[in-house]
Amino acid sequence: MPTFLSIKIDVVATSRIGLWALGIGAVLWTAALFLAPGLLFPIGSFICHQRPERSFFFHGHQLPVCARCTGLYVGTAAAAPVALFAARVAAVARARWMFAVAALPTLATWSAEFAGLVRFSNAARFIAALPLGFIVAWLVLGELRGGPRAPDRP
Repeated sequence: MPTFLSIKIDVVATSRIGLWALGIGAVLWTAALFLAPGLLFPIGSFICHQRPERSFFFHGHQLPVCARCTGLYVGTAAAAPVALFAARVAAVARARWMFAVAALPTLATWSAEFAGLVRFSNAARFIAALPLGFIVAWLVLGELRGGPRAPDRP
């Protein structure tokens, strides 16, 4: 059974079609955020605070998720093709390290804002979240895909 960060994942079907559907779904969801924000706004309320001052506007419409969530989704969509074609991460320890490093920008910006030390721009929130979205999608899709792992470095 596939593992991610040493936690067992119960996968009903890890078929090639299912993985492609998941990857394509990530790309389509991200595209839909920009192409049909009004239609997705009610759905976005279940996953995001949707504060206008923390959200991007596209053609005069507020996106259904905030700038940070938008960064996570864009990172995920960018990683989907990589995860479906590239080698998996070689070791669980490396996956944990990659996840921790990718989470640092989001953790730092969120923590600084929560503590009231700094107010970041929406662009900064978006950029900080990109690596986390990318790495999580790559690790999850790559692990579910199986196949060869990237070689371990000495």
